Amino acid sequence: MIAKLRSIPKKRYWDYFILAARFLLAFTFINYGYSKLVDGQFGVSSSDLLVPLKDLPLFKVMWFLFDHEPLKTTVGILQIITGILLLFESTAILGVVFFIPIAANIVLMDISFMNEGMGQSFARRFAYYFILCFLILWNDKDRIKIIWNAMIKNFSMKRKFPIFLYLLLPLFAIILEVLPVIPNALYYYVINPEKISDSLKFLQSLFL
Repeated sequence: MIAKLRSIPKKRYWDYFILAARFLLAFTFINYGYSKLVDGQFGVSSSDLLVPLKDLPLFKVMWFLFDHEPLKTTVGILQIITGILLLFESTAILGVVFFIPIAANIVLMDISFMNEGMGQSFARRFAYYFILCFLILWNDKDRIKIIWNAMIKNFSMKRKFPIFLYLLLPLFAIILEVLPVIPNALYYYVINPEKISDSLKFLQSLFL
């Protein structure tokens, strides 16, 4: 048995470590996600609901707020999807990309709303998970380089447009912000034509 273990290339041990790391992260998130979908996570007891808000621990306030839909189900589904992506080597990078921001939000909420002991405990636990994420990405560094080079263009100071167009960017940004409002406004005035005169009077008062 020992002779067989010695004959295994060292890289195989590293590959198995990465597989175990991916499985741990996947299991953690699938378990979290499933708990949210079956009402095993979030929410407070009926007795907690009788306590004045100012007297409830912040953690229970957060647990009550996060028990509402569609937040709870959406987060649960995203965590399950992330876990499934981590299980397969071909999608592990995407799984890590999903895992890091979701886990970072969990840590931020825990240290903000839990008591100091629990918050620090969760922070240390997830700090370890982030290290595992880095190792998973490092294991696929060749593919990471390809993805990075595909997303990030070579830096260049050469302008694509005349300078005055860059100066007009705030104006066009405001136009883009207003564009979606126009169809809604037209629909509103079509079904409420009596409101047109009120709006015109309001605009007139603004200009005057």
